[in-house]
Amino acid sequence: MFETLSARLTRTLDRLRGSGRLTEDNIREALREVRMALLEADVALPVVKAFIEQVRVLALGAEVLESLTPGQAFIKLVHDELVAVMGTGDSELNLRAQPPAIILLAGLQGTGKTTSAAKLARHLHEQMHKKVALVSADVYRPAAREQLRKLAAEVSATYFASSSEDPLGIVQAAVEEARRQLFDVLIVDTAGRLHVDEAMMQEAQHIHAATAPVETLFVVDAMAGQDAANAAAAFGQALPLTGVILTKADGDARGGAALSVRHITGAPIKFLGVGEKSSALEAFHAERLVSRILGMGDVVSLVEETQRSVDQEKAAKLADKIKKGKGFDLEDFRDQLQQMQKMGGIGALLDKLPGGARVPEQAKSQFGDRELRHQIAIINSMTARERRRPEIINGSRRRRIAAGSGTQVQEVNRLLKQYNQLGRVMKQMAGGGMARMLRGLKGGLPPGFPGR
Repeated sequence: MFETLSARLTRTLDRLRGSGRLTEDNIREALREVRMALLEADVALPVVKAFIEQVRVLALGAEVLESLTPGQAFIKLVHDELVAVMGTGDSELNLRAQPPAIILLAGLQGTGKTTSAAKLARHLHEQMHKKVALVSADVYRPAAREQLRKLAAEVSATYFASSSEDPLGIVQAAVEEARRQLFDVLIVDTAGRLHVDEAMMQEAQHIHAATAPVETLFVVDAMAGQDAANAAAAFGQALPLTGVILTKADGDARGGAALSVRHITGAPIKFLGVGEKSSALEAFHAERLVSRILGMGDVVSLVEETQRSVDQEKAAKLADKIKKGKGFDLEDFRDQLQQMQKMGGIGALLDKLPGGARVPEQAKSQFGDRELRHQIAIINSMTARERRRPEIINGSRRRRIAAGSGTQVQEVNRLLKQYNQLGRVMKQMAGGGMARMLRGLKGGLPPGFPGR
């Protein structure tokens, strides 16, 4: 979402990073570039003005100008102010209430509100071990209730169905049923419209007054740009918002919504929708996201993602297999590709590493979701014997595998080359190569290293 903004800010701040001295002139020039980067990212103009003025006042202060590393001090200042704009408040959900704790979702039609309700239900069930129910108050959009019913079944949540056409009556009945069945949380998906109108706001206000939700979350499309700011202002005036869910954050949005809604609504961003799958919901951490925007990486999120996505049992078996010197076959390679696919591919991993944002998109795309699917399809087109003994894969077998996976022979060759390279690394690790390398490094550069 932030590729363009990140590239522009990184270039601007790199020019200051090594500066031995900051002056009013180069600060003014840097802020002009930052202002243009934010405007190009579709950040709301009032937000840009407030941000630039705050940074300018602080940058001209003695703490930055007299610092031993003024360029880095300025970068830290931009970092801290971006965090402040996005919100330093608590992004955790407040579920401290007599069950059921009610979460009300509000927003325009097409923002992904219904999908977000299901994603949130899955998050509460899997991460917080809550018993969750869902209800739809959208009696206007065709099949809205049926959509939520199907999504609820996918995420192990209960859906309260109703034949009524009265939104308030539907929600009140669902609250009573959730209380009777001892549910921990009830998520209410309110109706949306294509644009803000009085009837929509009054209906949302009536449902809010009748249910007294512990959380009122505004769902907004990250790709809406300035429209997101306008919708945020309208909903912020009509409802006491407690948080924001920013959807479609994995798209090619310029990031303006993320930098605008917190300032306009006063409510913290609590979640990011990062894909279509029901698991594609991330807790929002302003500091981590800003670090990624400025090219500093987000190792903490990477570790958390690894813990969630990697099959620990398979990883332990593979480690034991390598340790015993049993070899690394194509079935093991396929498992590793599938684990990488769960984590969004190499590009998603690089974005969370320091400096990863500088890697060209073309290089990242070589291991994107499409390429991983192709590689997994190639391995699946092999026989079990070929996967266990890749050395028997000759020319005719390669042509058969390519035809079976819908790929080219060159792609099969490339995959086998990558497998062989990884296999050599695994053998070195099994033979103590890693330990020898570390021992050599302890005493300086290893023998034979250029310059030793």
